Amino acid sequence: MGTSDEIVSAKNLTVGYGGKPVWRDANFGIKRGEFVAVIGPNGAGKTTMFRLLLGLQQPLGGTINVFGEKPRRGNQKIGYIPQRHTIDNETNIECAELVRLAASANKLGFGFSSREEKMAVLDALQAVGAAELGGKSLGSLSGGELQRVFLAEALVSNPEILLLDEPLSNLDLKRIKDLVELIHGVVKSRNATAFLVAHEINPLIQFLDKVIYVANGKVATGTPKEVLTSQRLSALYGTSVEVLRDSRGNIVVVGGEDRHGD
Repeated sequence: MGTSDEIVSAKNLTVGYGGKPVWRDANFGIKRGEFVAVIGPNGAGKTTMFRLLLGLQQPLGGTINVFGEKPRRGNQKIGYIPQRHTIDNETNIECAELVRLAASANKLGFGFSSREEKMAVLDALQAVGAAELGGKSLGSLSGGELQRVFLAEALVSNPEILLLDEPLSNLDLKRIKDLVELIHGVVKSRNATAFLVAHEINPLIQFLDKVIYVANGKVATGTPKEVLTSQRLSALYGTSVEVLRDSRGNIVVVGGEDRHGD
């Protein structure tokens, strides 16, 4: 398992808490530049995948490698956008300042008022179409605007891997479509790899290279066409599951879980 062009690889990987497995025997390899969705029912252990990649949790069994070595905390090659629930209309920090703080935290070597730092912040905001938001406070932004700024915050250190935990939550369909297209564009233009936890697969399908489907203590990985089938999901859930597709390629999972959250 694992080839030279894989930047994340797992072999017989088992994870859990207190010695009790959440899922086991996962095998997958993710290449540079791939856009990967992590989906599955509530409580299946999707966010646990991010904890492993960030070096915040150790496996119970098997191995996982990131950039050819064990995951470690504080890896500057990884940009992480967690679920955020603390932003309200009282949050007065400016968007550019948030991104600047991220640049400083990642020890990019810039002085607080340096031209290089200002350019790095502007470049990150421009990359996500949010340059005009730099002087606005976080508390004044819409959900879609916030996600763009958070993406800029993660991008300012030029990471090779992006971890996005439920960035599509609480967005309307138009903003979901715009954000998914933006993330896909960032992945391809920078040859970065993105892992995105989502509760709804349909807005993502046409952009995805891989799916990591976590359910029933197991993990299935492959292209969307390989994983999102009645046969594969029936084996994953251990019961009869039917995958239905409409004329636009949208899917409904019947008999397993038709909503995917964590």
